Amino acid sequence: MFAIVKTGGRQYRVNVGDELVVNRLNAGVGEKLSLPVSFTGDGENFELEEKSAQVEVLEHLRGGKLHIYKYKPKKGYRRKKGHRQELTRIKVLEVS
Repeated sequence: MFAIVKTGGRQYRVNVGDELVVNRLNAGVGEKLSLPVSFTGDGENFELEEKSAQVEVLEHLRGGKLHIYKYKPKKGYRRKKGHRQELTRIKVLEVS
């Protein structure tokens, strides 16, 4: 049985016991949160009831470095920026 969990403007397909990396959540390590579920299914049957998924925050981390370049030819204009996304690793405990 799987569920579609919504967090950070994205949706993730999860099963109980799965670990996944999502955008940073405002919760401490070890805290348990409730995330909304859009629907659940087992491959053949789908349910659109209002449910929630209990998740535990395992760690906070940062993604890989991204380099952003801006360039205009023949003008001497070059800019370089970097970015690292703030992420959270969570574990799905149950879907109810």
